[in-house]
Amino acid sequence: MAEHHFHLKASWPGGRNSSGYIEAGNLKTKISIPPEMDGPGIGTNPDEMLLGAAATCYIITLAAMIERAKLPLENMCLDSEGIVDVTGGVFTYKKIIHRPQVTLKEEATEEQKSQLKKLVEKAEKSCMISRAIQGNVEIKLKAYIR
Repeated sequence: MAEHHFHLKASWPGGRNSSGYIEAGNLKTKISIPPEMDGPGIGTNPDEMLLGAAATCYIITLAAMIERAKLPLENMCLDSEGIVDVTGGVFTYKKIIHRPQVTLKEEATEEQKSQLKKLVEKAEKSCMISRAIQGNVEIKLKAYIR
């Protein structure tokens, strides 16, 4: 069994409305509570980072699957949205919606287009981050395939 270890260092010099800093490999950024939650909005925040982790995992997984299937990819991009519910003062990361847009080259066959539709769905179920948050955060796909 192979294991990969990732490390993050964080500093937070003040109280709730202060800002801090995180560093993990190539990720180096300021952090704070977002303005939507009455924070200073400096740098990024856990809500954006969870959304970023889910989105990058999904698009990288999909890209690898498309490459392995040898589909004639023209273009791929992704718009993702995170929804946080606040009920009774409790913050709950409720849902992530991925809106991938994938375009195959004109010479793509009907079989390849059909295969792409399956891969768009399969990538979400195969993504490590999606599996990690499964049962806690709902994940929806609204794909646009050309």
